[in-house]
Amino acid sequence: MIRRLVDAVVRLFFRRIEVEGREHVPSSGPVIFILNHPNALMDPLVLINQAGRPVAFLAKEPLFRMPVLGRMVKAMDAIPVYRRMDHADTANNAKTFLAARKLLARGGSLALFPEGTSHSEPKLKPFRTGAARIALGAGVPGLLIVPAGLFYTDKTTFRSGALLCFGPPIAVAVVPSGPDGEPPPEPVRALTTTLEGALGALTLQADHHEALRLAETADRLLASSSGERPDLADNLERRQRLVRGYNKLREEAPERLGKLVSRIVRYTAALRNVNLTPELLPASGYRAATVARVAMKAVLTLLLLLPLAITGMIAHFPAWIAVDVIANQQGKHHPDAIATVKAIAGLVLYPLTWIALAWVASREWGWPGAAAALVLGPLTGLAAVLFVERIDLLAGGTRGVLLALTGKRKFLRLIAERTAIAEELTAMGKEFGV
Repeated sequence: MIRRLVDAVVRLFFRRIEVEGREHVPSSGPVIFILNHPNALMDPLVLINQAGRPVAFLAKEPLFRMPVLGRMVKAMDAIPVYRRMDHADTANNAKTFLAARKLLARGGSLALFPEGTSHSEPKLKPFRTGAARIALGAGVPGLLIVPAGLFYTDKTTFRSGALLCFGPPIAVAVVPSGPDGEPPPEPVRALTTTLEGALGALTLQADHHEALRLAETADRLLASSSGERPDLADNLERRQRLVRGYNKLREEAPERLGKLVSRIVRYTAALRNVNLTPELLPASGYRAATVARVAMKAVLTLLLLLPLAITGMIAHFPAWIAVDVIANQQGKHHPDAIATVKAIAGLVLYPLTWIALAWVASREWGWPGAAAALVLGPLTGLAAVLFVERIDLLAGGTRGVLLALTGKRKFLRLIAERTAIAEELTAMGKEFGV
């Protein structure tokens, strides 16, 4: 039941979930997954949803003492980790390592975050040695470590996109343990270094957030200029190249980098002035037949959704406001946990809303009314989500069409400038070999 609930949460929270490198995940045998950790509890949920096999996690011990979350992590066979920052007795980690090794010895799969904690830094934190110590200390023949990089289009935003990218598995050699029962320090350090490189190749990293924001903007300009809707794996690969190019230009041609950044900033400001995004400027402009077909389909969909959507918006408005307030309050202290707070608050408040609706309906129409409310509550909520998404798309397309009709010269200038920036980015990439 918990796994089905996880699947529902992940598939509802993220509009797009894509997996790259699934062939690297063995269907059986002992495996350790290592992941980057940018998005708190959403990170393990995405892996559980997409791994294709049961996965147990190492999780910080305080989670096991939380009222609702504690029961969930226990149900998922998570193994507690005792950390000094949580004021826990780290001597208990001997039991943690023993439980992990027993799990691997019986052919299970374990997942952990070598950085040790969730964060919003622009690059990976230095790896702890726990993953290497567990892997080498397990003494399990055939043990593999599979790096799994997580990439989010906007990790705090409901209905954004998530990519899980599996890398080639790393075979773990069986090494003799030392007198203390632990693997020798040198193989642990060597394996930790290997794991850092393997996971680093699957993630988007930069020295500071400015480079990541610039890479995102440049990626969107390049994709929209070519008229493509790339896979998230293509987005990740291109942004990695853009960050490498940024670093190289900063060292070898800082003046050219400054001019390019200024040009991109001016262009994005011009788009904001007309309330558009790069994706709302078709590379070939708006064609009447295409606009009519898309608009007709959108309007018909909205009309079909309208009765349920209006009901869903009214019924779920108090819970929606409460989730938003709770997430914003928590986000001030833990920005990497905003998505997690939204998911957990939603899991509590929206079912309470449905129960309240069923109670009201039962007072008026008895148990048939209550049953109908319990069915219609989730359906109207989903209809409201889909309705708002399509309204946003239709509104954005309408703004683009209106600009093309009423300000054609400005519209064409925006397209031409985007094309010029994309060509400059491509040319500089070839020139500097990135």
